[in-house]
Amino acid sequence: MATYKSSSKQLLDNYAVVATLEATEIALGESVAVSGLGAPFNGTFTVLALPQYLFVGVDATTGAFIYNENVPVANQFLYACTGANVEFVVDFAGTITYTQTCTWITAGDIEDWIGIGTATAADTTFLTICAEAANAFCYRRRQEVGYFDSLTTVPSQDVKLATQMYGGALYRQRGSITDFASFDGMSTGSTNGLSPIVKQLLGVDRPQVA
Repeated sequence: MATYKSSSKQLLDNYAVVATLEATEIALGESVAVSGLGAPFNGTFTVLALPQYLFVGVDATTGAFIYNENVPVANQFLYACTGANVEFVVDFAGTITYTQTCTWITAGDIEDWIGIGTATAADTTFLTICAEAANAFCYRRRQEVGYFDSLTTVPSQDVKLATQMYGGALYRQRGSITDFASFDGMSTGSTNGLSPIVKQLLGVDRPQVA
């Protein structure tokens, strides 16, 4: 979960546009919770656009969003919001909460891939942490290269397998001492990057979009 402060707000033709003080990872189609900006801005909404310029309304014929490309405005997101028009105004009182909880795999999926049989209670707890970390990491990596995935439904079996493999790798790192040096005269372990096969299965070996 990430929390950001607002820097401006406006509402035209039943669409609100809010800007944040800093750059965010908010993506199209994702859900954001807005508070502190007053009605009707407050609530939980789906992001419909990420404008780079001042929003000036909706085309009456096509329904397309219209922007003034002579007035750039950074870090904006747009969502449907019914209410009276509010002209662009600076407002630092708002809080925007962006939560991404990916649930592509479970602890059981990692357990199956590793083939460890019935896990102990301690193993199950750690497997759950690994599954949550793998879900978050793999979702974020695909988002970074241009994919728009569901947080709850894995897009394909190759992506599921990659997430299981990454979660399994995290599980197998438990107890590793490769992150620090110890025992004089003994070599330290190496730290490996993301496996090429995991990249291939995730589809992140090269950007999906130019």
